[in-house]
Amino acid sequence: MSTKQEKYQETLARIYAVCDGETDVTAILSSVVCELHNAFDYYHWTGFYRTVSERNLKVGPYQGGHGCLEISFDRGICGAAADQRQTQLVEDVHARADHIACASTTNSEIVVPVINAHGETIAVLDVDSDLPAAFDQEDQHYLEELCHWLGQCFADRTTLP
Repeated sequence: MSTKQEKYQETLARIYAVCDGETDVTAILSSVVCELHNAFDYYHWTGFYRTVSERNLKVGPYQGGHGCLEISFDRGICGAAADQRQTQLVEDVHARADHIACASTTNSEIVVPVINAHGETIAVLDVDSDLPAAFDQEDQHYLEELCHWLGQCFADRTTLP
């Protein structure tokens, strides 16, 4: 059985290999979500909210139950990550007044911004778990590494289709 670190390293290596040479936004984001969602049992909703207009996020691609369709930068944990350009690691979503409950079963969440070359949020990676305190600093480290790579892939974009 591999450690969480080994599993992340293997998963990120697969993502980088699958996406090597790919330029299509949907293909890349879909591949990332698929690999992450299927690699970790405690990931119950895995997806992106893309910046589609100034300070406005739209869902997709994702895996899991239905997500909220639209979130502004001034609402919820995803909005906070987008607005502050900082990872939001939330052990108990019910303790956060700003949590938007897209799924009533969610207990913990991590949201990592994808930042372009100009320092703008172009998407956030949102991972929810039905387990309390499912995410830790190790999850944060590897998801931030992945989102940094995505920011480089889409360095000159200000929105994602």
